[in-house]
Parts: sequence; C-alpha cells; structure tokens
Amino acid sequence: MAGGHSPGVRRRRLSAALRKLREEKGMSAAAVAERLEWSTGKLTRSERNEWKFPKRTDVEALLDLYEVEGEDRAHLLSLTEESRGRSDWHQYADLFPGALPDLEAEAVRIRSYESLLIPGLLQTPAYATAIFESSQVVPPEDTQRKVDSRMARRGVLDAPGGPQFICVIDEAALRRVVGSRKVMTEQLRFLIGMAAHYKVTILVLPFEAGAHTAMDGAFALLEFPSPEPGIVSISTGVESLYVEDEAYVDRHRLIFDAVHNLALDPKKSLDLIESIAADYDKRA
Repeated sequence: MAGGHSPGVRRRRLSAALRKLREEKGMSAAAVAERLEWSTGKLTRSERNEWKFPKRTDVEALLDLYEVEGEDRAHLLSLTEESRGRSDWHQYADLFPGALPDLEAEAVRIRSYESLLIPGLLQTPAYATAIFESSQVVPPEDTQRKVDSRMARRGVLDAPGGPQFICVIDEAALRRVVGSRKVMTEQLRFLIGMAAHYKVTILVLPFEAGAHTAMDGAFALLEFPSPEPGIVSISTGVESLYVEDEAYVDRHRLIFDAVHNLALDPKKSLDLIESIAADYDKRA
C-alpha cells in the first residue's frame, strides 16, 4: 500500500503552497476573498486543508490572482488533480484519524525517539498484539485490525522513494517485558535484523546517559520535500497530535539531536540489543 501517492498529503501540500503564495504577494485573506468574490471562510478553509476535494476552477482562480505561470502552475494543478482520490489506507481511516500512514509515505525522512515502546514501524505482530491487548482504549474487536494496519505500515520502508528511518530507542523500551520474554526475544531479534535495512538506523539511548532533554516523552519528526513544513507527531493512549508550527518543529529537531548525540553508535546499540535478547532467551 505504500507505493502510491497520498491524496490527503497532496491536499496538504496544495494548501501550504497556496497560503505561501498569498503571503508572498502580501495580500490578506480578506483581500483575496474580496477580489474573487468568495467568503473569507472559504479561502481560510482551503489554506488550512479543511477542504475535501479541491476544485480545479478555484485553484485556477487563485493562481491567476497570484500570477503563477509555467511549471509552478502546472505542478499545483497536478497536485489539485492528485488530491481528488482516496488514500490507499481508507479501510483503516478510523484507526488513523491523523493520516499517519499517508504522512509516512510522503516523508523523505522520519526521526523517532521512543522512551517506553519499540517504534511502531519496527514492531512484530506478537509485540503489537500485546500492546493493544493491554490497552483499555482499543476495543478487543479492533485489535487484529490495529495489528494488521501496523504491519502494513512497514511497507513504506521498502517503497521506491520511501523515507529514511532513524530511531533512538531508550533502553527502558528494550527491558520492559511486553507480552512475555519469548515475545521480547523475538522482538529484539527482529530489531537486529531490521538494522541491516539500508533505510533504517537503530540507536539505543542507554540508562547510563542519565537525565536528558527528551525525558518528557516520545515523538517523531516527519520531514518532507522542501519547502514543505515538517511535522511533529506525538501519540498518547487516546489520540495522536500532529503539529506543524515551525518553532515547535525546530525545538523538537534540537531535542532529537541531543538524544541522538547521547545514544550509543549503531554497533554498540546492536551489541546491547543482542545482550538483552540473549538474557530474555535464557529466562524464557
């Protein structure tokens, strides 16, 4: 499912581009709406990506007003057409209200810090099942669908043009027994295997690193082709937050750089994962 483009992310790109064009022209939303005889709310919704299916005639009217021609115009009209479909993930739409799989598929790089869990893109079915079964939020009838969707997300790493994935995993996530020691042995062996993937870098933040700037919790940074803004994704037990505010994203870039610098290098990280896996195996 990770091979095609995402209409939802195309709409996001289009909205961001139209907002930037207006700002570059130095025009207020009210002024643009008046020129086009639109309501201000209609323009605001288009710039906030609150539209369902962008109309080509509306986009053309904006491009005319902003005097956009040539390749830039063709590109934005192409985005308009590509935004009018359904995501490959529509069957899981109720499980991903923030369109995370679509965002992952469109990203050029994902950097993730995990404090208590193995990153979702690197979880085994047994580990993911244990996570969802322990939750008081996920209905039992949704558990298998959640697991299936999480396993399908991993396809983004093998897709042409898929993102680089760099994750820093706190040692606590490796030592917390999820499901059983057998489940953990399998999970950690899987991590070791995935570390050989050319798009995946796995680093461990050891206990001996002490206090650090990311102790407040896990997050992921999704980065897109320039000039699109990045996104910070933060998941809790009941919701996922996606923040595009530039200052917020920049702050989390600094936080990630800090934990990245404290983490063990790739070889030492794998050595520690192997040691913990061997201990689980002996005690299983």
